[in-house]
Amino acid sequence: MVRVTIDERTLEVEASSTVLQAAERLGIAIPTFCYLKRLPALASCRMCLVEIEGQRRLQPSCATAVTEGMVVRTNTQLIDETRSSMLDMLLANHPLDCPICDKGGECELQDMVMAYGPRTSRFRDAKRVFHSEDIRLSPVIIMNVNRCIQCQRCVRMCEEVVGAVALGTVEKGMDTAVTGFEGSLASCDQCGNCVEVCPVGALMSFPYRYKARPWDLVETDTICPHCGTGCQLTVGTRKGEFMRVRSKVEHGVNRETLCVRGRFGLDFVGSEDRIKRPMIRRDGGLVPVSWDEAGDYLRRRLSAVAGKAAGGLASPRLPNEVLYQFQKLMRTAFRTNNIDCSSRWSTPFDVLGPLVAAFYTRAPLEEVIGNDCVLVVGGNVTDENPVTEYLLRDGARRRQTRLLMLSARPSRLDADARAVVRVRPGGEAQGLAAVVTGLGAAGQALPGDEFANIVATTDGPAAATDSDGPDRLTAALLQGRSITVLVSADLLRSPLARATMQQLSNLLQVLRVLGKGPAMQFLFDRANQLGAWDMGVLPTALPGLRALANDAARTTLERAWNAEIPSEPGVDFDAMLKLCERKRMGALYIAGSDPLMSYPDRRFVQRALRAADLLIVQDTFLTDTAGLADVVLPAASYGEESGTFTNNEGRTQRVGKFRDPALEARDNLAIFDFVAALRGQALRPSIQAEIFGEIAQLVRGYQGLTQDGLGADGAFTKAAASAPPAGEFFAPPPALIATGGLMLVTGNCLFHNGYLSEHSEVLNTVADDPYVEMSAEDVARLGLSDGDQVVVRSTHGEMTAKLKVNKRFPKGLLFAPENYRALRLNSLLRRGEYPCPVQVEIAHPAFEIATLANDGARLGNPG
Repeated sequence: MVRVTIDERTLEVEASSTVLQAAERLGIAIPTFCYLKRLPALASCRMCLVEIEGQRRLQPSCATAVTEGMVVRTNTQLIDETRSSMLDMLLANHPLDCPICDKGGECELQDMVMAYGPRTSRFRDAKRVFHSEDIRLSPVIIMNVNRCIQCQRCVRMCEEVVGAVALGTVEKGMDTAVTGFEGSLASCDQCGNCVEVCPVGALMSFPYRYKARPWDLVETDTICPHCGTGCQLTVGTRKGEFMRVRSKVEHGVNRETLCVRGRFGLDFVGSEDRIKRPMIRRDGGLVPVSWDEAGDYLRRRLSAVAGKAAGGLASPRLPNEVLYQFQKLMRTAFRTNNIDCSSRWSTPFDVLGPLVAAFYTRAPLEEVIGNDCVLVVGGNVTDENPVTEYLLRDGARRRQTRLLMLSARPSRLDADARAVVRVRPGGEAQGLAAVVTGLGAAGQALPGDEFANIVATTDGPAAATDSDGPDRLTAALLQGRSITVLVSADLLRSPLARATMQQLSNLLQVLRVLGKGPAMQFLFDRANQLGAWDMGVLPTALPGLRALANDAARTTLERAWNAEIPSEPGVDFDAMLKLCERKRMGALYIAGSDPLMSYPDRRFVQRALRAADLLIVQDTFLTDTAGLADVVLPAASYGEESGTFTNNEGRTQRVGKFRDPALEARDNLAIFDFVAALRGQALRPSIQAEIFGEIAQLVRGYQGLTQDGLGADGAFTKAAASAPPAGEFFAPPPALIATGGLMLVTGNCLFHNGYLSEHSEVLNTVADDPYVEMSAEDVARLGLSDGDQVVVRSTHGEMTAKLKVNKRFPKGLLFAPENYRALRLNSLLRRGEYPCPVQVEIAHPAFEIATLANDGARLGNPG
């Protein structure tokens, strides 16, 4: 620590602090333009100059480190004159068009001029003009380069934080201009972070252009509804209509940054595709009715299926309170534990439960990735969790965190990684097993007999990899002092998910024995997947991840709910579909999910859903699944009800309400009350705030939380106290058999998240047309070209899409995003088979026209 005096006030700060940081601690405001907290100082704008005793010239406070006994002044006459001169030079070429500039009212240049600027200008020359009209760089970003003050924030944000390198500068001095490649942002992520950090109106949001002034907006702090990173964002509305999204540098895991989905993908709330009224099936079709009519119809149908099995599926996009109430409704009113929260995979919770209980680290992501070494397993973090990628890049570049990658798909983070292991599609379990074997062999030198068990258990087939990567990765893990493992949710898609989770458990146990203090978090691609598990939307686990077989836990809930909970374990969604197919399912209740689009084997799912005696769908949009329902109940969308999400860190945050439910939609909790009343039950409590109070009282990990205590940054849930599994090491999976053909994998693309974001008009303008991605080597071998329309065919079905060549893709890998409804991707997939072997060939024009016509016919008739 060193002592420094600023404006006659003394304090102690860390030796690595800058003068600007020390002044902030004292509450002394020093103006800046080029400075960004998350980036190294640039010191180009010269607005933050200060006087330091013993220095002949003024020094930039953002780039000057404090020293013992330093005396600083921030408000002398010389400093005031210098700041005024700097602003005068900026205004010399800056257009005075504030009345029509979108930044008016929140422009940093306006604020600086008012506080520090001259009252008259010394410059009389004509202003420099780059362009007479604004340049639309992309569908979402428009530029007025004449307003640019050359702070370089946008260029540095794009390159150093986002990693896209889409913006750059041309010329020099006062003629410097920011631009995209060839005046375009075609290769850009379209995240809009450049717009967020621009201090003036040089870079602007095109969707928000000329729509409102800051003082017209009612702003609501909330959490992004797309992936599980849990970014804080602020929604602006005008007269109840959605206007824009911005973020705040001082709050949230995202620290001001957002991805394209978070910044531009919330307009789906105002989509015209909303379900307008309740609907019931009559004469083979869905007919709009009143809520009373829907209630009478549903009461009769529920009575008709009394005594038969029931099941429920809820979306992990719903708030904690809604998910908690849903499982309570199913367990008490429908008397069943057949509950699930995933419509894309079968969750092996007998392995996942102990893994989460023993190793899941509920702590800030910035703290977790601050460990010496970070291993990312599976998926593509660039597309699935973009803001998490920003933080990982920051850790690798600024904090020298050793970044390690093990996956089938390449990602942009590979460029910053110390070791990259590219496994064959579906080979993550084998890759992890090889790493465990290497660590076990190295650990034999340690005292004790733990590693004899590891090596004996893991001796066998090595990883299905295309390189000697596991050795480099193992060496990096052995060198690391503290290690974090980030696990993609994509691993749960595979029938080998159980084996992969077992090998992950082996790895974490070995790292623990080696003294590496391993931390682990999942990289979920749904906003509240961890919350859904915590709330007990599972067939064998109660809220708080307590086992259903735990009599004491069940009794505690029964007393609180004043209702009996069935003791028989439930089944997951796959088994529910089998019950439907066998005509053994009475009522199937689906809330916010669309399994007909997302679950593998579309024909099977369609057949099963049609065979259910009663299919109830509660949703915002008329999904394909809703098209098969007997009863459709219009539910509030995101932003139309308040609640909480629990993100990948285990941080519970408030989801704000910024508009009223559209048309005749009701909030989800009110609909549950409506359905429970038809079953002769009353769910108490039934108000969001009271339900949160019950969660804080009854759900392990959430006990003690209060809504007021969540604050702007939320509050962390606590890990369940669990002894580490002792000596339970799993055998490695058998080696993958190389097929030599193409293997199809899926996931999210950068511009969409599931099928929800397809309702965003703005995202649809920046997203590619439906496409598949493969390596240049495979494209050349098949005689194809980038941009070709191709047919992708499996033994189960086929689809047509545009081909994109990815030079970083390994041979044998084909990727198709799961985000395009028109592709009907799950028609190619079979249950229990993932990745999916496929063939690819050029689409002949006649075939392509027929395929498009068939797609149009199917879209016109959901299901």
